[in-house]
Amino acid sequence: MCGIAGFVTKHPKLPDPFVLRRMMGAIRHRGPDESGVHSDLSASIGHVRLSIIDLAGGHQPMYNEDGSLVLSFNGEIFNYLELREELIQKGHRFATRSDSEVILHLFEEEGESCVNRLNGQWAFAIWDSRRRSLFLSRDRLGVRPLFYTWTGDAFVFASEIKALMEYPGVRRELDLRALDEVFTFWYTLPPRTAFRGIYEIPPGYSATLAAGELTLKQYWDIHYPPQEPAGDTVNINRYGEQLLELLEDATRIRLRADVPVGAYLSGGLDSTVIAALARRYAGRLETFSVRFEDRDLDEGGFQHNAVRFLGTNHQEILCSSEDIGRIFPEVIWHAEKPIVRTAPAPFYLLARLVRERGFKVVLTGEGSDEMLGGYDIFKEVQVRRFCAAHPESKLRPLMLRRLYPYLRGIQSQPAAWLNAFFKAGAGDVQAPFFSHLPRWQLTARLKAFFSDDVRAELGTHNAYLDLLELLPQTFPDWDPFTRAEYLEARYLLPGYILSSQGDRVAMAHAVEGRYPFLDYRFVEFANRLPRRLKMRVLKEKYLLKRCATHLAPPEVIERSKQPYRAPDARSFVGARPPGYVEELLSPSRLRRDGIFRPEPVQKLLAKARSGNLTGAGDNMAFVGVLSTELLIDRFLHHSSQEYDYDDCERTAVLYR
Repeated sequence: MCGIAGFVTKHPKLPDPFVLRRMMGAIRHRGPDESGVHSDLSASIGHVRLSIIDLAGGHQPMYNEDGSLVLSFNGEIFNYLELREELIQKGHRFATRSDSEVILHLFEEEGESCVNRLNGQWAFAIWDSRRRSLFLSRDRLGVRPLFYTWTGDAFVFASEIKALMEYPGVRRELDLRALDEVFTFWYTLPPRTAFRGIYEIPPGYSATLAAGELTLKQYWDIHYPPQEPAGDTVNINRYGEQLLELLEDATRIRLRADVPVGAYLSGGLDSTVIAALARRYAGRLETFSVRFEDRDLDEGGFQHNAVRFLGTNHQEILCSSEDIGRIFPEVIWHAEKPIVRTAPAPFYLLARLVRERGFKVVLTGEGSDEMLGGYDIFKEVQVRRFCAAHPESKLRPLMLRRLYPYLRGIQSQPAAWLNAFFKAGAGDVQAPFFSHLPRWQLTARLKAFFSDDVRAELGTHNAYLDLLELLPQTFPDWDPFTRAEYLEARYLLPGYILSSQGDRVAMAHAVEGRYPFLDYRFVEFANRLPRRLKMRVLKEKYLLKRCATHLAPPEVIERSKQPYRAPDARSFVGARPPGYVEELLSPSRLRRDGIFRPEPVQKLLAKARSGNLTGAGDNMAFVGVLSTELLIDRFLHHSSQEYDYDDCERTAVLYR
């Protein structure tokens, strides 16, 4: 795993090497092992490398045989051995054993359609010096990030936004529509980012820059059949066999590395299954987990059950509220967007532990919930559909209480409150966002803290309409459960879980995450599964649990889904609060930045200090406001940052 950065100028000229070196220095954490640059009169391309495959020979930027193609690649191609053999049979000659070189030869063979052959996670740039064109691509599910912007004289791209901001003339300005989206969905809608004029290549897209024009093209998307197979055609045993075959192969090829590979172990079914499959090929396996001082959040008991069952060499960290408050500014620096939960912070600490133990690569269980019906929101949509169809049923409050058994506040509420909170029986079940409206409307309450100026600038902006325009034409053909799956997998997964909670906090410590459940073959298989094999009544991930009895202990398989949660607002108040909270949430600072109204923020801060925050809404508001102010402080008010870029130039090739 690595970091890429570069720019293409509109008019040929000698490049300023200092600019590219500063861009590379900004993302040095992604590739601390070595670096390299390519420069010609039109393009400058840089690379910072985290060496995982072909440690001695996989230097980048990488060239084809005649030097006309230049590659800078961030990611891993897991089927590179099979592709390499196929290309050799077609006459291609390889100079290295790296997966990077496979991309170059495949591009020579098949052009831009080569991405359809890749099984992996990637963001890469290929500069064609003969055609003076740049090809960019991002993997199907959005595991690896890729951003771009325009200045007066250049097109600029990089793995992270902070690198773009090192290019002269790139603006540092918050995009208020993006903030409106984060305060609705938890993420921005691609290609929009948190910063105005800076964009991301969406997952499953490639882009070509030629003659000063950028063309985006979608090469892959998540699809579902319009109707489920009839009941008598479902062969559960065969589906189970296919699931395990695909998942085992996805895990096997993700162990390909010239460095040790570890695994995260959360105590849940998904990570335990992946660790069990990895042990078949890796033998002794080192696993890593995060625990919490708060017993309501801690999953240590399940983690230790899994460790005993698997026999792994296990390492863990114990995360406190103070730990989260202490490192939260660094989390926002790497996330590069506001967040409404502190959940990425413990993963930041966990990745640091992994790196300290000498590991660069970990397998994780992310993606299973989105693909196999594991989230509470999928249960919720089933219950709300039942309530809409049976408005007089006495089962309504009983079913609603089954949704979140781990939230004691919900369990104690009267039936009328539950009906109102979940909008039971309300709304059209065929409405496109029926499944997500309760969550989004709860999050949207945070906009009450917006200043009058922000409200005026947003005007009638409607985030729902922005999302509606992005949906595929087949979306109306899917049932509400499937629509909920798509919204989670297509937007929340890459926009929050794989970014703020994934790549950004892991690569802050040069740790690469690999996701067997997100192998595109497994995803396409899961999307074809009958819904009742994903959720039977209100039992989530039914098929996976049925066929994984030999891969995890019974107490892990039988436990109800409990989402990963971390301490929120209380991480920033208490006996020893972090000093930046008082400064960033002060009335003077809030008035200067102009995003939030000082008076309600001060009341929220007082409630937090007194321990009187009420539920998820208050906690999200506190974290959302604070993370936005941290983002402004780090990116907008600090126009320059010192980076270690002295060794960010291994070689420079200048074509005149």
